[in-house]
Amino acid sequence: MSRVARATIHTDALVHNLGVVRERAPGARAIAVLKADAYGHGLRRAAAALAGADAFAVSCLAEALPLREAGHDHRIVLLEGFFDADEIEDFAHQRLDAVIHAPWQVECLERAAPSRPLDVWIKVDSGMHRLGFRPEETAAVYRRLRDCPAVGEIRWLTHLACADDRRDDTTPRQLEAFARAREAGRGEASIANSAATLAWPSAHADWVRPGICLYGASPFIDGGERPPLVPAMTLEARLIAVHRHHRGDRVGYGGTFTCPEDMPVGVVSIGYGDGYPRHAPNGTPVLVDGRRAALAGRVSMDMLCVDLRGHPGAAVGAPVTLWGRGLPAEEVAGHCGTIAYELFCRLTPRVTFREE
Repeated sequence: MSRVARATIHTDALVHNLGVVRERAPGARAIAVLKADAYGHGLRRAAAALAGADAFAVSCLAEALPLREAGHDHRIVLLEGFFDADEIEDFAHQRLDAVIHAPWQVECLERAAPSRPLDVWIKVDSGMHRLGFRPEETAAVYRRLRDCPAVGEIRWLTHLACADDRRDDTTPRQLEAFARAREAGRGEASIANSAATLAWPSAHADWVRPGICLYGASPFIDGGERPPLVPAMTLEARLIAVHRHHRGDRVGYGGTFTCPEDMPVGVVSIGYGDGYPRHAPNGTPVLVDGRRAALAGRVSMDMLCVDLRGHPGAAVGAPVTLWGRGLPAEEVAGHCGTIAYELFCRLTPRVTFREE
């Protein structure tokens, strides 16, 4: 029996989730966000499944170029723009859109003479306070870009800080600030991340930018209704040992789990060396043969242990699902004090990938 630490990518789920986006934002075009290796799902694999999107978005040239090499002719938006002036000609040659978020980027374009003008998106800081121009700065930025020979079409973009909480009043305030900024000039706009795409129709504008929802994880933190998304990644391992321990026995490094009674404990072929979070606490859910069980003890580099009470038939070789079909990644992430995005992105090369 070979060691199993495997991620199955369900390409039909990616297609389904893009369909949910279309249903929720029927009047907008969709930019599928593929940054960070498509949130750990595989850039080329996800792009092929999501080819029905109207555009793609990535973070940098190193993520955009493989998409062009794979033959995708979609509009590709680089969400942090170019990182220095030397990249501008690459943007022109590869027909890449640059998000412009800082004065130095405007200055680089004013000095540049690319082989073709770049389409750009003015990033507005509507309240996230990370990247972008304040609303009162956008009129001057728009004029400079409009008058710049290196610039083609100009569009507008912002990012929402709290759309994942449908009760929070930050989003309406950001929408008002963005509307003020856009008074500076014409151009299409993109506002909505996954959460806003699914729950804030007033943020749909011309283009929505779904990310995490395409991969089947709910973006919401407010405990409300989960959207009809299907997990696109199932992370699996196998039971490699089953032991009967006595009441009072302590399991794993530090003895952080104490058996409350005589009980079976299983050992699973995955650990933090594969990207599963070491800080996952006792009680974090898994599925053993499709039925719920829970972590027992500290996660090791290559293994973790699970409480098999209620699983009298569990045997070596039984499949163990860490997240995915039947166990949403955001539920596991909640136990671990993190988010599904991080779970997906932190898998290591020891995990084998397959498609279905």
